[in-house]
Amino acid sequence: MTPGVERLVRDGQLNPLHYLHRHASGDWGNVCAADRQRNDRGVNAEGRLFSAYDVSPLLRLWIITEWDRSATTLLLPSEY
Repeated sequence: MTPGVERLVRDGQLNPLHYLHRHASGDWGNVCAADRQRNDRGVNAEGRLFSAYDVSPLLRLWIITEWDRSATTLLLPSEY
């Protein structure tokens, strides 16, 4: 996780496990139709996976899993 996400977790403002579970189970959150289709194809074909979740009205969390599954990163859009 990035420093911004780590700070939110440490301050008790974010439980990352809930969103990681959603990402791992194919619930991509609030992504456009094209990203949703790309994710659905990428699950079985070594594609990058991208999820976006609205944690609160002012807080959005992104989760990105690399195409080769070497890393999954939790980040805030401002940290991209």
